[in-house]
Amino acid sequence: MTPKLSPLLLALLPLLANAQSTDEQPQQQPTQLPAVKVTGQSEATSRQQRIDAWGIASLHDTPAAISVIGRDRIEARQIRTLSELAHEDASLGDNYAPVGYYQNIAIRGYALDLGTGYRINNLAMTGEQPIALEDKQQVEVLKGLAGLSAGVMEPGGVVNFVSKRPDNVRTLTLGVDSRGSTYAALDVGTWLSPRFGLRANIAGEDMHSFVDHANGHRAFFAVAADWKISDTTTLELDLDHLDSAQRSASGYMLLGGTQFPQHVDRHAMLGYQPWQKPVAIRADNASARLRHAFNEDWILQLALGRSRSVIDDNVAFAYGCWYVTACSSGSPHNYFAPDGSFDIYDYRNPGDTRTSDEARVTLEGRFNTGNIGHSLTLGASAFHRGINRHWHVNDYIGTGNINDPTPPVFDPSPKQIGPRVQRLNSWQRSLFAMDRVSLDEHWQLLLGVRHVDLGEQARSKKNVLERDTHLHTTLPQVALLWQQSDAITAYVSYSEGLSLGQQAPSWTSNDGDTLAPRRSRQVEAGIKYRWTPRLDLDATLFRIHQPYQYAQPDTSWAGFTFVQHGEEVHTGLELSANGRVGESTGLHASLALTRAHAQGTGTPAYDGHQVVNVPRLRASLQLDHQLPFLPQVTVFGGWRYASANPATPNGALSAPAYSVFDLGLRHDGVVNGHDVSTQVGIDNLFNRFYWRDTGSSQGDNYLFPGTPRLLRLTVRVSL
Repeated sequence: MTPKLSPLLLALLPLLANAQSTDEQPQQQPTQLPAVKVTGQSEATSRQQRIDAWGIASLHDTPAAISVIGRDRIEARQIRTLSELAHEDASLGDNYAPVGYYQNIAIRGYALDLGTGYRINNLAMTGEQPIALEDKQQVEVLKGLAGLSAGVMEPGGVVNFVSKRPDNVRTLTLGVDSRGSTYAALDVGTWLSPRFGLRANIAGEDMHSFVDHANGHRAFFAVAADWKISDTTTLELDLDHLDSAQRSASGYMLLGGTQFPQHVDRHAMLGYQPWQKPVAIRADNASARLRHAFNEDWILQLALGRSRSVIDDNVAFAYGCWYVTACSSGSPHNYFAPDGSFDIYDYRNPGDTRTSDEARVTLEGRFNTGNIGHSLTLGASAFHRGINRHWHVNDYIGTGNINDPTPPVFDPSPKQIGPRVQRLNSWQRSLFAMDRVSLDEHWQLLLGVRHVDLGEQARSKKNVLERDTHLHTTLPQVALLWQQSDAITAYVSYSEGLSLGQQAPSWTSNDGDTLAPRRSRQVEAGIKYRWTPRLDLDATLFRIHQPYQYAQPDTSWAGFTFVQHGEEVHTGLELSANGRVGESTGLHASLALTRAHAQGTGTPAYDGHQVVNVPRLRASLQLDHQLPFLPQVTVFGGWRYASANPATPNGALSAPAYSVFDLGLRHDGVVNGHDVSTQVGIDNLFNRFYWRDTGSSQGDNYLFPGTPRLLRLTVRVSL
């Protein structure tokens, strides 16, 4: 059947005509561009960018492991989802990333906090949304504790999405894939005057999933504006809106808690019901950033951001075996039954609303005290996160089995949605300071501190106050840098962070209880070597300690109680090479060796084993090579590897190791005076079956199979 474009894609056609006709001004405008900050125009440029929390310095001179995925790389790899983005760095991995739902990833083995782990232009965004990449110039992955940057967060790190800035550009991208998906995106920008520029990105996608009954659609719009108010003051504005709808695919679970499902049909949607509605998500992100330079040495920055996601959650959810006879003989009920049977629940939660609002002010300056130089950053921020939800429906309707050739059909639950309640009201108010002290031409000392005032009220679905948290804490950060030359930077750092306590799963004796916040500590040492002006080599050693929260086996009525006992310790080595080897070959390679284990838990069977969903070894290699005899043609090759991935806390079961290969080809040419780039890519070239994710959600562990082979064709035209 011939795939049809959505109405949004058809609506792009008149915009194209307007985009071409806007080229009325002569090409004198580009002469004004040097006065405007344009981020990430190439891999070499992106490596020169800075992370705000670390003061006035390039990424090369920042004492932290940072991976930058630039626009060229996003387009070359045809990346459109967060899970696909995680393939680009070995320190990243999926953590509960279903088809048809918002996705989460882990850094250094820690799942990101959906409230504080994702940022856009260094302002908090709600992680409960499908994050669009069409308007992003680059993605910055800051690994490890970053409390100075994000405040209360998980210790793995943060991901910051940097928006495209105005430029004279008109580009149309069209794509299809072997499953029948269609895609279109338009990138249009111009400078209306030497001081004011606009850029708009529009995208639409009809998604045909490898999972049966999980087709969907997505529409996205974003606009960015830069206003150079004066020679010393600039204002950047960004606004985007996303609509998506797609049925969500439930994850598998261990059978009886003791074995992996066998002969899995990764195309099957577990528990599918014909009346099941898609999960609809509407997300908006907006920000304003004002920058004023008092002089060459002192800069004031003001930033405001709002992020909002509204989720109409509808799923026939496959979970556990509480109503299955095969589980009555002692098998744990929070897994599938030993014979592959599972309960099916009618889960409905419309209007699930998540909001994040942040305001931040920073003052940066340089000065000297004698022979010692200082780069000082002073700042204050206020962050609010709210969650408003209805009293949802989560009702058992029947039983299915992973081996059912045709899923049985049951009637939906007659229960109705209940009242709307503000489930979380959270405020973080912070003061922070960082001083980069230049001791001499080779040594720098960084001293940072963030004081956090945290206040949270959490309520049950019946509007009963379950938790009222008030916390004041100070998070230090210190680093020592040695720069032998402009090419080499070595550092050692120590930092502390704070993350919120987790909520007890429904199958524990203290169901719904939220444990105390956890203070984390990290020691890190690294070296950054600019081997050539276009190739960076990095090596990092780290060790992170965090209090361990888990379901402890006991003699309670449930058999488990959620407790905080002992420590979770992640020790790792990360190696990476990014840039170009000569003029014709691009290289992006990374390796992450991670020893993640729990110790002193009070449950000897859990001590010393690799933590669930943290493979000991991950590797990623991406190469592109321009053919010398056909310079218009570039060949792409990709390989990613993960060692055995633990699925149980006692180390008894692990998903097998896997290797996945990708292959691509791009032709760059000119047609009728327009640059045209045509790209063909094959993901999972050998159609390898693998479990890509054994991560958890709300205390339950799920298994998600990797995406089967996919052929994608993309054509990009400069208009």
